[in-house]
Amino acid sequence: MKKYIFIILGFLVFEKINAQIFLEKASIEFEVKTNVKKSMGGTGWAERMEDKIPLFKTEIYQYTFADNKSIYKFDRLLEKESFPVWMRNEPKNAWFTDFGTSKQNIEKDLIGSIFNIEDSLPKLDWRITNEMRNIAGFNCKKAVTKIFDSVYVFAFYTDEIMVSGGPGSINGLPGMIMGVTIPRLYTSWIATKVSVNGIDANIIKPANAKKYYNNKTFKDLIEERTKDWWSGGADDAETKQQKNRFVWGMLL
Repeated sequence: MKKYIFIILGFLVFEKINAQIFLEKASIEFEVKTNVKKSMGGTGWAERMEDKIPLFKTEIYQYTFADNKSIYKFDRLLEKESFPVWMRNEPKNAWFTDFGTSKQNIEKDLIGSIFNIEDSLPKLDWRITNEMRNIAGFNCKKAVTKIFDSVYVFAFYTDEIMVSGGPGSINGLPGMIMGVTIPRLYTSWIATKVSVNGIDANIIKPANAKKYYNNKTFKDLIEERTKDWWSGGADDAETKQQKNRFVWGMLL
C-alpha cells in the first residue's frame, strides 16, 4: 500500500513540475481598481464632484507573455456609462518588456497625447514574507518594496508561472506578480483569469516611434505639461499629494 502512495505522490510532484516548465506562454487578465474619490483628494473641486462620480473606477488590462518577453496593455473600462463623459477616456497605455535584455518600451497616454519611453527595467528591492494567498487559482507569496523613495508596494507573486513580470513596471520577483496594492495611489491590480490556449505571440512587440524618452526625461515632460495644474496651491499639502499621485501613476 505504501508503495502505491509513493507512486501517486511522485506522479503529482512530476505533474506540478511539468506544469511550471511547460507554461511557456499565457495571457493574464488584470482588474485594476482605483478609489476615484480618494485619489481626487479633499479639494473644493473634488467635493463638488463627489455626487457626480462613482466611488471606484475599474479598468481591465491584458498581460501576455512568451519567449521571455511580455506585453501589458489596456483592454477596456468596466461600467463606462456610469462615468461622466470626461472620465470615459480609454488610455492607450502599453508596456513591452524584454526580460533577456532587462529593457522596457512603454507607450503612455499623457493628457491625450502618446509618448514613448525606452529604458531599463527598474530594479526593486523586494522583501519576501511568509504570507500566502490564492489568486486566480495560483498559490502566491507576499512581497513588499518601495518605489519613488517612499511609496510602499505590496505584491503577491507565484513561482508557478515562470516569468519575472508583473503589471506595468512592477517586476523583479522570482515568478509572476498576480496582485499589487499601492495604498498611496488608492489602486489595486488583481489577476482574475489566466489563459494558456490561443495565445498570439505576434502581439508581443515594442512600439515604433520617431522619438523616445527615458524615465527621467519623461518625468521632466510630465512636470512641464502639468505645471499650470498646481499653480496657486503648490504649497498646499493636499495639492502636493495630488501632484505626486499623478506623476507616480504616469511613471509606473
